[in-house]
Amino acid sequence: MDDFYVGVRNRTTTKTNRFHFEVEIFNTMVDMQLTEYQDRFSETSTRLLEYMSALSPIDSFVQFDKSKLLKLDKFYKYGFDDSDLIDLEGQLEIFYHSCIKDERFNTLKGISELSCLMVSTGKHRSYSLVYKLLKFALILATASVERCFSKIKLLKTALRKKIGDDFLNDVLLCNVETEALVKVTNEKVMKRFQKMSALREQDDKFNL
Repeated sequence: MDDFYVGVRNRTTTKTNRFHFEVEIFNTMVDMQLTEYQDRFSETSTRLLEYMSALSPIDSFVQFDKSKLLKLDKFYKYGFDDSDLIDLEGQLEIFYHSCIKDERFNTLKGISELSCLMVSTGKHRSYSLVYKLLKFALILATASVERCFSKIKLLKTALRKKIGDDFLNDVLLCNVETEALVKVTNEKVMKRFQKMSALREQDDKFNL
């Protein structure tokens, strides 16, 4: 690794192999990943992810940060009023200290497990505002929600701005749940439409 790096056409450079791989290659890959990350997530989405990570129960709530969690109210203007924010600050403090002393909360792997344990232990009632904040985080944290927003941008373009909500929901479902639709065979689809046709004939006879 301390030898000089041999470049294109076997030309020896003044840089060592260690410098080439650890600095030039590594830094280039990091820059590419950061650029892709910034293109994928907006500044608002990045801040949301940062604030929601403060709810993570991993390693006995090592990432817990009350100040970040209270900043989430800017994104949920209709979820919490002024009195709720005052109560939320107190609930977060008590919730944190009660959880780190409870061995049942020391081995959790994510906010989904935290929400389930809160319900099973009744803490969702004692800390209702914390649980409400946790539910918001769960909704935003799901990959399916992120896929839905991405697909909407692709489907509802300027040429399709008059698309109806019902039709948009149907098209969006087909685009988002592609893995589930692959399992649906043509025979099942045909049987489904045949049953729908039979039901319509019965309705027509009843109306007559």
